[in-house]
Amino acid sequence: MPLLPITLYGDKILRKKTEQVSDVDMETVKLIKDMFDTMRNASGIGLAANQVGADKQIFIVDLSGVEGFENAKPMVFINPKFEKFDDEKVIIEEGCLSIPDVRADVERPKKVTLVYYDTDMKEQKLEADELLARVVQHEFDHLQGILFTDKISDEMKKKLKKDLNDIKHRKVEFEYPVTDNMDYQLL
Repeated sequence: MPLLPITLYGDKILRKKTEQVSDVDMETVKLIKDMFDTMRNASGIGLAANQVGADKQIFIVDLSGVEGFENAKPMVFINPKFEKFDDEKVIIEEGCLSIPDVRADVERPKKVTLVYYDTDMKEQKLEADELLARVVQHEFDHLQGILFTDKISDEMKKKLKKDLNDIKHRKVEFEYPVTDNMDYQLL
């Protein structure tokens, strides 16, 4: 499977709310397979379709490479919606394949309930906590045009300003294929 270039901080598609998926055709299946290959190549645990230039409400998660989650199955989420957020919040450091080598503490609900469609377009429900809850919230945000850097303190944003600008203008080295311009869109 080909590796797809990952969109970077500053790319327009990362700020656009993605379009709903009406059916899973062969093109969508290929996109999902390529997304898994791309994510794994970049050592990620989650990836949203707009992070590879596709304007679709799809994200994937695979925690099997994380210690303690070796038996986790890869998951595909189509047209996800949150049904419930836990009142208890936790602060955990986050990173993002679209914002390489930048990490910051982000507060999110500890537990969530998510309704989504699988690749057979059958509705599913997921109750998640801890790491899985964190990842699905992060990836869902991508589908809404929200980045984790939108959720950090103003002080931290100031500290990261140069790094973010360098990523936006491709002034850093990347360990995986990335888009070469800010207007990139695959589908």
